[in-house]
Amino acid sequence: MTKLRHVGCHISIKHGYSGAAQTAAAIGATAFQYFPKNPRGLAIKDFSAADAAACAALCRERGIRSIAHTTYATNLAAEGALREPTIRSLRNDLEIAEACGSVGVVVHFGKWKGGKDPLEGYKIIISALNETLDGWNGSALLLIENQAGEGTSIGATMEEHVSIRQLTAYPEKIGFCLDTCHLFASGVWNGDNWRELLENGRAIGYMEHLKALHLNDSVYPTGARRDRHANIGAGAIGAEPLAELLRSSEFAALPVVLETPVPVESSHQAEIEFVRTLA
Repeated sequence: MTKLRHVGCHISIKHGYSGAAQTAAAIGATAFQYFPKNPRGLAIKDFSAADAAACAALCRERGIRSIAHTTYATNLAAEGALREPTIRSLRNDLEIAEACGSVGVVVHFGKWKGGKDPLEGYKIIISALNETLDGWNGSALLLIENQAGEGTSIGATMEEHVSIRQLTAYPEKIGFCLDTCHLFASGVWNGDNWRELLENGRAIGYMEHLKALHLNDSVYPTGARRDRHANIGAGAIGAEPLAELLRSSEFAALPVVLETPVPVESSHQAEIEFVRTLA
């Protein structure tokens, strides 16, 4: 049986980074995720160092672990005019995460639609990671998240993530974030083969570098390649397969973050408590 030490949800920064940490504490969360800036674009944010420091201090005092998440516009496989703004934005996210005391910045593997050969996409992703991390000396990591298979065939498997990390110039600055809905929607996890996936992940070195978990149920069945999150136990995955996953020792000390629908005029507090009982 695994006791999860850091469970929480995605929280808005409308009251600042320290405000997000305060909200997490108020609902009994011991982890949270946030967008470092406006999630709709790639603009650089001139953030308040004092607010970020207050967030880091509160998290240390309360035993809360946080992770940042890049904007919706971020794509490691971006080419042309989007490439440079994407890399600048990622560095900005890392700087904010570092100031807030966060584990790292979650970034999706990358959606590449340039042709049939996925190797070209992988090369672009590796290059983008190298450019972003060149000269980065902070402790905040880039956390590559697995994809659900929507609009692209790459980035769904643990093997791809391990290979990409190993092929970069800065593997020590890269970790992984596992999303349960994406793993299920892609068809990699069918709800019954977690033990097999876990053993493989340990053997190839994926679990060793796993730094965060996005805990989400799925609206659609396994293999549907449609990324839509459901509340825990209310989707196609169901409570028991998620409970089996959570009982793996690797998740005990990681930030486990819900990205599920929040009830109207309420919070994730009850769902966070439910997750703790599952593990």
